[in-house]
Amino acid sequence: MWDGVPNAVAVILFFLLMSVVGLLEGMQIAFFAVAKLKKSERGRAPFALKTCELLFRGEGHNLPGFMIGRQLCVVSCFFIIAR
Repeated sequence: MWDGVPNAVAVILFFLLMSVVGLLEGMQIAFFAVAKLKKSERGRAPFALKTCELLFRGEGHNLPGFMIGRQLCVVSCFFIIAR
């Protein structure tokens, strides 16, 4: 990694950032799968319902906005990991 970063910190940072990337990729798959479901088929879990309500609120601009932000975060993580 960078010269001033100890090897142990670099390994921890690597696994942390790869975990973040994995979570973001999983969220992308899940959100696109949920977007195809009817509102009545989205389940009954309170956290899932609140997430769907936030994601599909308004005119539907939240999902594309999340996807753009997710992609910027993934690219940033990979730039840090590649260094």
